Amino acid sequence: MSHQSDAPSLRSPGGGEVIRTDGLTKVYRSGERDRGREVTAVDELDLSVGKGEIFGLLGPNGAGKTTTVGMLTTRIVPTTGSAYVNGVDVVADPAGAKRAIGVVHQVNTLDRSLNVLQNLYFHGRYYAMSHQAASDRAEALLERFRLAHRAQSDVRALSGGMAQRLMVARAVMHRPAVLFLDEPTAGLDPQSRLALWEMVGELHDSGQTILLTTHYMEEAEEFCDRVAIMDHGNILALDTPAALKRSAAANGGPAIDAKAWLAQLRARERTDGSIPANGEPADRTGVEAALIELITAAERHDLSLDDLRGHVTLETVFINLTGRDLRE
Repeated sequence: MSHQSDAPSLRSPGGGEVIRTDGLTKVYRSGERDRGREVTAVDELDLSVGKGEIFGLLGPNGAGKTTTVGMLTTRIVPTTGSAYVNGVDVVADPAGAKRAIGVVHQVNTLDRSLNVLQNLYFHGRYYAMSHQAASDRAEALLERFRLAHRAQSDVRALSGGMAQRLMVARAVMHRPAVLFLDEPTAGLDPQSRLALWEMVGELHDSGQTILLTTHYMEEAEEFCDRVAIMDHGNILALDTPAALKRSAAANGGPAIDAKAWLAQLRARERTDGSIPANGEPADRTGVEAALIELITAAERHDLSLDDLRGHVTLETVFINLTGRDLRE
């Protein structure tokens, strides 16, 4: 069972629930060679997302976030528990749930037999929009997502950033209650990432509820109203990014602060040339070693620890909760 019983902020802070799960569980059974060994991917998840939130679901590989999103978007049938999207039971009424969601996958899922405009138009028609409504909506979205000049282009000719913007436009074509973004900026260059987030921000400003998975902690920290850090099928922490960082600084003691401050100083030293750009100080474990290196580096810059306070990041919180071990 998870740590969720000690986390009252699992429920949305207000504005009405758009996503709700109660005891949501997924257990996979392996093949006969493993004698039917069971693996619990998601363990009795109780969660809610409020209307208009950008909610981040974070976790290392194998944490259970992909399975959670899969159940919420009807691709995976839960073993036990329930899930509701916009008030629709995703198991009892998957067709109704699909009408309430838009999904942007990490991989390109555009229809290569259609041009840019047609990818939007036929998506709208699939969701029972009239010819005129689908045409008008498609043209408006191409303008909004800065793709009007590529309306007649083959989707295979689009850059990665353009293709991702088109997939977001397609996902909101039928005005879903919830937009699911799965690693939306993975593999994009900085300019494309910035442009995509500007457009996601505009959607959010218009009231769109968004559930996001990402490995970019700085994105979650900057754009998410609340984040859940998940591992081994359980939620380890859930709150606003600012509250999670405050809690980590208060409860983690010198281990968290020292590592966060040290990361800041290492970055500064790379910038000012104190150490080679491709170099890295020796990775010494333990709080004492980190503090020694921290104090030595701070003295070189004539800085006190007070100068560096407040630099605990969401990535620091994430690593502290989920560990540093590599995941397959």
